[in-house]
Amino acid sequence: MRKSALIRNILIVMVIALAVALAGTIAVGCQSSSDSESDSTATPAAVATTAAGTQGAGSSQSDVADLYEQVRPSVVRILTVSTSSGLLGSTPSEGLGSGVVLDKEGHILTNYHVVANARQLQVTLGDETTGSAELVGSDPNSDLAVIKADLPAEKLTPAVLGDSDKIRIGETVIAIGNPFGLEGTVTEGIISGLDRTLSQTGQRPIRQLIQTDAAINPGNSGGPLVNSQGEVIGINSALENPTGGGVFVGVGYAIPINTAKLSLPNMLEGKTVSHARLGIAGRTLTSDLAESLNIGVDKGVYVVEVDSNSAAGRAGVKGATGGTSQDPLATPTGGDVVVRIDDQDVATFDQLANYIDTKQPGDTVKLHIVRDGKEITLDAQLTEWELSAGQ
Repeated sequence: MRKSALIRNILIVMVIALAVALAGTIAVGCQSSSDSESDSTATPAAVATTAAGTQGAGSSQSDVADLYEQVRPSVVRILTVSTSSGLLGSTPSEGLGSGVVLDKEGHILTNYHVVANARQLQVTLGDETTGSAELVGSDPNSDLAVIKADLPAEKLTPAVLGDSDKIRIGETVIAIGNPFGLEGTVTEGIISGLDRTLSQTGQRPIRQLIQTDAAINPGNSGGPLVNSQGEVIGINSALENPTGGGVFVGVGYAIPINTAKLSLPNMLEGKTVSHARLGIAGRTLTSDLAESLNIGVDKGVYVVEVDSNSAAGRAGVKGATGGTSQDPLATPTGGDVVVRIDDQDVATFDQLANYIDTKQPGDTVKLHIVRDGKEITLDAQLTEWELSAGQ
């Protein structure tokens, strides 16, 4: 018995050691570029993958194979040529991304960061048919763009766009794209989370993102995230990379296809989509936070900071001003609380931000504010999110 127990313990140690070794084996690297840079939260130009996390639960190899054959003709490779300036003058650089065919006219949906600043675009289908393309319209603050490729209509297979409002956490999904230039690569995973927010330095945060553990690598940007019915439910766009070293940690983000549907009409008309901006930084109010701030209301958005040149600043919304000398990590006191906007109650910061997203720059909203225990109403004319604007 003692010998058997000893052997069993040795085996357990070996298994643990093997698991640790595998967990530390990471391929470093979803637009691929010859001179791409890493970031702490990177566009899929940032990362690589392990074998772990790519096999979705409840699906078979035949399911994935069938889905791949169904969707692959609708996925294209996008090659971009840009010009960068340096000490030795202008030098060309190439980038690689993916895209989704929308119609027989050659319109293709992709990420804005794939085609931004490109002076040449080339699209290649799965059968190697190649044609030049040009930018039609874009939604830079949502990282979306539509290009039009000069390709024969009979060669184009439009994708089926699904309904991303109906997806559930745990559903099996596949991602198809061109990671590292490996054309038509498929990876499998699940929907790991919903309603994620991707902050962008100096830019509008991208909200309501789909989180997935399906492997997304350089070259996957702009490609589809597909459900088990073969419908496109998202456009693969970014990866969480907290180490800053371009290490894949199994957390990827896709822009919901319903978000893209809102912008598509304007993009197809050749427009650049703009978004409304209120101009506050805030926190969702909790009972504990309300008690610590002694503000007399326990639901709403506590305003921590206000951009003085924004809609909120011009309307007179006040941010927190009180000191926190005893606890430098504590939320400063003295800020307004937004409890309602127009006729919509506000309980969370996301609710407020999502409502603003339904408006256009120039629209006026009525903010119901609690200040010093009293409710007041302020009218704010929304401004436009600029690519360089911060919040």
